[in-house]
Amino acid sequence: MKCGVRFCGGCNPRYDRGKALKALEEKCKGKTDFVIAEEEVLYDLLLIIGGCSSCCASYEQFITTGGVIKMWDEIHIAEIAERIKKM
Repeated sequence: MKCGVRFCGGCNPRYDRGKALKALEEKCKGKTDFVIAEEEVLYDLLLIIGGCSSCCASYEQFITTGGVIKMWDEIHIAEIAERIKKM
């Protein structure tokens, strides 16, 4: 599965977003390829990684067949990994 990743601008991060992505990649190893999202590329899933509960990064410009998952706290890692594994 190809998962596009979109980070927020980082104006108010409350956790290490890059470290959270690495943890998610490890949990989904062999199941999902996480790549920085680019416009006009089709993704199976789009992951929005916000630094706080506003999770304000725009994502309407990206194309996905499986929808959007938002993460704004590292406590979401396990839940998101499970959702991805079930897809």
